[in-house]
Amino acid sequence: MPYLYQEAKPRPPVLPRAARATHSSGKAYEELKQECLRRGVLFEDPDFPACNSSLFFSEKPPVPFIWKRPMEIVKDPKFILGGATRTDICQGDLGDCWLLAAIASLTLNEKTLARVVPLDQNFGPDYAGIFHFQFWQHNEWLDVVIDDRLPTFNGRLVFLHSAEHNEFWSALLEKAYAKLNGSYEALKGGSTIEAMEDFTGGIAEMYEVKKAPDNFYEILEKALKRCSMVGCSIDTRSAVESEAKTPFGLIKGHAYTVTGIDEVSYRGRQVQLIRIRNPWGEVEWNGPWSDNSPEWRSVSPSEQRRLAQAALDDGEFWMKFEDFKVHFDKVEICNLTPDALEDSTAHKWEVTIHQGSWVRGSTAGGCRNFLETFWTNPQIKLHLTEKDDGDDDCTFIAALMQKDRRKLKKLGAEMLTIGYSIYESPGRDGHLGKDFFRYHPSKARSKTYINLREVSNRFKLPPGDYILVPTTFEPHQEADFCLRIFSEKKAITEDLDENVAVDPPEPANPTPNPQETEEENLFRALYEQISGKDMEIDAEELEYVLNAVLKKTKNIKFKNLSLISCRNIISLMDTSGNGKLEFNEFKVFWEKMKTWINIFLQFDFDKSGSMSSYELRSALKAAGYQLNNYLLQLIVLRYSDEQFQIEFDDFLNCLVRLENASRVFQALSVKNKEFINLNIGE
Repeated sequence: MPYLYQEAKPRPPVLPRAARATHSSGKAYEELKQECLRRGVLFEDPDFPACNSSLFFSEKPPVPFIWKRPMEIVKDPKFILGGATRTDICQGDLGDCWLLAAIASLTLNEKTLARVVPLDQNFGPDYAGIFHFQFWQHNEWLDVVIDDRLPTFNGRLVFLHSAEHNEFWSALLEKAYAKLNGSYEALKGGSTIEAMEDFTGGIAEMYEVKKAPDNFYEILEKALKRCSMVGCSIDTRSAVESEAKTPFGLIKGHAYTVTGIDEVSYRGRQVQLIRIRNPWGEVEWNGPWSDNSPEWRSVSPSEQRRLAQAALDDGEFWMKFEDFKVHFDKVEICNLTPDALEDSTAHKWEVTIHQGSWVRGSTAGGCRNFLETFWTNPQIKLHLTEKDDGDDDCTFIAALMQKDRRKLKKLGAEMLTIGYSIYESPGRDGHLGKDFFRYHPSKARSKTYINLREVSNRFKLPPGDYILVPTTFEPHQEADFCLRIFSEKKAITEDLDENVAVDPPEPANPTPNPQETEEENLFRALYEQISGKDMEIDAEELEYVLNAVLKKTKNIKFKNLSLISCRNIISLMDTSGNGKLEFNEFKVFWEKMKTWINIFLQFDFDKSGSMSSYELRSALKAAGYQLNNYLLQLIVLRYSDEQFQIEFDDFLNCLVRLENASRVFQALSVKNKEFINLNIGE
């Protein structure tokens, strides 16, 4: 199963330059390149071979593609020709316009581009058929190495290509991103903001244009001045409308890039304009202020040059900002650093990052609509102690990201619908239970649950302690997640995971022989009947005794105990080491057994003979075993069935093994203390 507990400690953001090599050989780009140069061969990447599996996972290529190196396509290939610009990005036969829109934004910032696309690569004398690119993934930068074999048909690139046929940086970048996500097909369909974050490690904000604030023009202007990456799109009402062309030349459901915003003097007044790019490299807006519109005739040539206005069918166009708000529906802004998120006052944001998992049956509780399991989700405590400058509240951004869903597409995974809720802390430590959420409303929450890779929102709350609960919308859905908290002032976060602790209640001492209870007398008679005079029974005989007794117990409805459980019981209680259970040992165990039966019945809410695996945390705690998420997830994987139910035999087996393990741990602790004391004494 791909989802398991992630270390819960908050982690500082990783410096962008510390990119981790990802090649299966364990070697970094430069080492692989030098190895090829010494051997006089061109690099061939075994991790992303030139075959159909790197192209598609659910279909075959519509035509036979031939993988070719740039030198086999053109005579004089260049990595970058005349600088990397937004006109270098032309979409091929792959539905990844969202990626191309992000790449177009990337070219607007030389520093950011140079981080993602190392510029010291070329087809010169030290060419070895190997290139590398760097992407941000879940709090770390990865260095992705590829060979330069690209899919072609009839001698032309099939997917992303440059308008200059001998320029290849953009096609190689697309290949590296396809490798990062498992295949080219995995790039079909997505949100521009997803790629923007992978190119920057930045934080995303999304605006609905029709509901945008009054200062939306200033927000976009400031974002572009700070080199933030900005994308926009038009909503579709149905699949039929996807990539449908409007009468004004705009494409619905298509990812565009915002490449500029400015004001122009027009007939004695200032007009706000916005510049948009279609990654197709063609098909443009045909309304006012489009390439050949009459409005430009009233603008001086110097102003046109300043705005780089040219009547070319290159996919880029200007439009009036008021028209933009009418025709477009969504704008996505990826701020390159947290500093870019506020007004012009320079300040540094505090960042903490949590890695976690939703695991079916234990920590995948779903949203607040599912109260019975909601409380089992991971819980993060947020301490807001310092007010914003000149304000009584504390500002922070919470960004919840589901990990690797695109990479898992080939296994049938889709983006899950995710979100989160924020509650005021009750002031006690430990994982909060069901009753807390039953009687306490949330103080804030994500605007919506949506099937995007990341959900992020900005909040202002009074100083204090809060509990953030990240969830999927439906329960039982598994994924790994990354939660990033950006705060204006220093904020402290901690995962409300339980510390592992063992404190089982002391069972009642069995009564001595002359004063045995009626129940014990019945057991003694049964023991004598099965064991003989030595009054010892083995696992098979214990199985018979326990099942015979449990069948006569009216308030218990569950299946027979297994032989494995009985062997574990003897391992726990056998003090003589002969593999059998004496009657006095059995009496001690029976007192434990009665306690465990009562606990099980307490959490078997529907009296079906089984309990929900989501109640296991509380049931084990009642038995004296406090577990963290990691141990809880392992136990649920071992003992629950496909319907997330745990029968009494499994519950009993779990408790017996936990008690055995705790005894071993306590014995080792005592020995270690004796060893330490001995050494100190010496």
